[in-house]
Amino acid sequence: MSPPALRHTLFEDLQALLTGTLCISLGVLMLSQVGLLTGGTAGLAFLLHYGTGISFGKLFFLINLPFYWLAWRRMGRVFTAKTFVAVATLSGVSELQPLVVHFQSLNPLYAAAMGGLLIGTGFLMLFRHQASLGGVGIVALVLQRERGWRAGHVQMAVDAAILLAALVMVEPSRIAYSLVGTLTLNLTLAVNHRPGRYVAM
Repeated sequence: MSPPALRHTLFEDLQALLTGTLCISLGVLMLSQVGLLTGGTAGLAFLLHYGTGISFGKLFFLINLPFYWLAWRRMGRVFTAKTFVAVATLSGVSELQPLVVHFQSLNPLYAAAMGGLLIGTGFLMLFRHQASLGGVGIVALVLQRERGWRAGHVQMAVDAAILLAALVMVEPSRIAYSLVGTLTLNLTLAVNHRPGRYVAM
């Protein structure tokens, strides 16, 4: 018989939310510095940022607002509250981070691979503490919980669709580099986040 799932303490949840969002924010900054994209709601925020000049943090926070209803209905109020905190933290850090981090030289291929790895690792921390960054992450976790679909596979399919749609406004070379980042991100999730593999609450 399997041992009962261990419940995370409040401190463990808070440090995971902070650490995960900081990893993701650094990955997002690396991608934005070289004009690359990612998938999910972050990808939509990137597209709107490049098209309008409005900051990524503001757009990311606004895009996620409609998804909290789904999170509340399907994942519960604790998950929704943690997700809101993670989204708000990432939005705030994304606004402030360019003031303290600058890249004088950043290779696009390295930025794509390392940025994707950082974002994927950050997502993994959030998922394991019953949180997400809203949007596609919520949908992916609902499908994993209710149908057994791997969250990484769901996210990868949606991300690929967003990158294909971006071809109408972004040059193919940037899409190609962005695809490297998306693959790195989603392979990190697909390999490390499987139903039943991690049972702490």
